[in-house]
Amino acid sequence: MSFFATLIALLLEQAKPLSRDNPVYAAVRAWVQWISRNLDAGQQRHGWLAWCVAVLLPTGLSLGMHWLLTWLVGWPLAMVWHVVVLYVTLGFRQFSHHFTRIRDALESGDEEQARQYLAAWQQVDVGQLPRSEIVRHVIEYSVLAAHRHVFGVLACYSIGSALGLGPAGAVFYRMAEYVSRFAIKPAQASELAHGAFQDVAARAWAMVDWLPARLTALSFAIVGNFEEAIDGWRFQTQHFPNDNDGVILAATAGAIDIRLGGAALRARASDFDAGDAALLQGDGSTTPGRDPEVAHLRSVVGLVWRSVVVWMLLLALLTLARLLG
Repeated sequence: MSFFATLIALLLEQAKPLSRDNPVYAAVRAWVQWISRNLDAGQQRHGWLAWCVAVLLPTGLSLGMHWLLTWLVGWPLAMVWHVVVLYVTLGFRQFSHHFTRIRDALESGDEEQARQYLAAWQQVDVGQLPRSEIVRHVIEYSVLAAHRHVFGVLACYSIGSALGLGPAGAVFYRMAEYVSRFAIKPAQASELAHGAFQDVAARAWAMVDWLPARLTALSFAIVGNFEEAIDGWRFQTQHFPNDNDGVILAATAGAIDIRLGGAALRARASDFDAGDAALLQGDGSTTPGRDPEVAHLRSVVGLVWRSVVVWMLLLALLTLARLLG
């Protein structure tokens, strides 16, 4: 069921992606805003209570619907529920149009337009970034977006499905990710979360994303330059064991042999001693590798799609094992 549900959901998402203002996303925003206003009183226990209600209640409802449909009707309607949940929770088209617009602008030589697209996508001031830095940032943002919208969801969905939890894993992952973003940057300035909720959301997200981030890094290593990707991953984990984004970017850099080093990999001087700093190139803020070029954007696309194939093969094997078992 998991293989076919994922395949159908990905095909549907490619054919007709959800818009940013769709009713489901609007309902999730309203739900998290309501929880933040009514349950977050500023203390640590209130922050955990708000997080648990915001994340675990939708997860439980998804699980309950899966069990109910399986018990009352059987697996065909339960698979429809899987497809619906996956269609909402994963998808390339939720971020890929930003990547495509920036790549097209760079390939046509319009760097100013590429800067504007990058600034609009990430809501940041990019200033006068040189061409190589635009490419580097686009690769970093795109890889992390692919992890959060595709590979992280697939990892949690696969684990949950193997445990008989249906699509609950996908809902759990996406809700945890959204709550962490909402706590840091709410939809409106008047909805600023208290410090306790921000801290809880960040800590919970780091725990939730620990395993999915490493599974994504492993899939990049498998379909790319395995040895270099693992070396970058190992170095990153030794010095920043809780930096999930850094693990993904380090594996990406090694997999396609480019130099990355955005916010997730830019180390503060106090984080390194003299011996550690000598292991890094340049100013200590980047991984080893070649400077990013526009041609590397196509390498990233290939890396991501090959990783999708690996995940689909894994899901197919799991489905076959359950059928034969």
